[in-house]
Amino acid sequence: MRVLVVGSGAREHSIVLALSQDPEVTALACAPGNAGTATIAEQHGLDVTDPAAGAELARRWRADLVVIGPEVPLVAGMADAIRAAGIDCFGPSAAAARIEGSKSFAKDVMAAAGVRTARSEVVDNPARLDAALARFRPPYVVKDDGLAAGKGVVVSADLEVARAHASTLLEAGHPVLLEDYLDGPEASLFCLVDGETVVPLLPAQDFKRVGDGDTGPNTGGMGAYAPLPWAPPGLTQQLVEEIVAPVAAEMVRREVPFQGLLYAGLALTSSGPAVIEFNCRFGDPETQVVLALLRTPLARLLRATATGKLAGEGPLEWADGSAVTVVVAAEGYPGTPRVGDVITGADGEGVLHAGTRRREDGAVVSAGGRVLSIVGTGPDLAAARDDAYRRLAGVHLAGSHHRTDIAARAVAGEISIPTAE
Repeated sequence: MRVLVVGSGAREHSIVLALSQDPEVTALACAPGNAGTATIAEQHGLDVTDPAAGAELARRWRADLVVIGPEVPLVAGMADAIRAAGIDCFGPSAAAARIEGSKSFAKDVMAAAGVRTARSEVVDNPARLDAALARFRPPYVVKDDGLAAGKGVVVSADLEVARAHASTLLEAGHPVLLEDYLDGPEASLFCLVDGETVVPLLPAQDFKRVGDGDTGPNTGGMGAYAPLPWAPPGLTQQLVEEIVAPVAAEMVRREVPFQGLLYAGLALTSSGPAVIEFNCRFGDPETQVVLALLRTPLARLLRATATGKLAGEGPLEWADGSAVTVVVAAEGYPGTPRVGDVITGADGEGVLHAGTRRREDGAVVSAGGRVLSIVGTGPDLAAARDDAYRRLAGVHLAGSHHRTDIAARAVAGEISIPTAE
């Protein structure tokens, strides 16, 4: 099987690495890729916002399967263009990708499916903002209604901070989504979805704030771990039955069936699980830990999903133990990152590349905000965490920063799901 992966982050490096270990994969390419994917796959230039260019590359390279990593090409319709060219594609149609591309669309789907989520209100006129904010209580949750690479959300008890973020979005022509705050720990559940067939992967937890102790602004994700040692037995099945399966069925009812990876971002509240957001693709950095533990060959799973044959797949196989990933970010991230700095130690085991490129002299240099994901594994979460930070100690990037507390509270047994009073 010839497989082309679209994207350039650590998520794509993780996918490419898993595919490279699959005996069914006879040729592997990544577009546009990074310095890490270049060591295990052919590299091809690609504008990921151009669906026709993606389809042409897949045709020219003679791909049997295309796996689209990021949300931008999916929302733009690249999966539609590739399928129209007669090539199997793992990723939803543009119509189905609206589950991520429009938060208001996702809310409408959840309401019709009877899925619990936060009360919300869309504001598209600055004149209506203050009245809308008055209908919510702190902490205020203010989101960009469209794609924002994980950085369009502000959660603050300060009304002025919430108002300022909403005003900035509205002035830029972006509708704003206001939401009630959901209590309880967050979890990410990836599910392979083929129409109404839903196959869950391991649940994970990611860390969105830039600083230790969940401080500072939101980012695209600074680390993650899997599985969840604090999760009660049966949680994954409950999430599938109460949340993912009803949404998948509602998408089919609307004649926009979802085919790909449906990512449910969840708050495990005192009133039960509730959806924070849906994404239409593998999440980053959770992919890095989930795929580190997957033992079922990935190519077969992705192609079965892409071709409507997921229901025929058997139970997934997982490694024992845990995985932890820590993101190394460039100076300035999540604002404007400094780029072009030399990275040393980036070729070690467990080091996944994101914002990197290789200079003409052979040096690997930074080329984005989230530069590397360092993955550790072990028989339990504490060992996996130690392994990740041990590997990170061998990496150097001037001015870089990372969180030192990824998975620390889970290891200490400090996370639990609140109970109803």
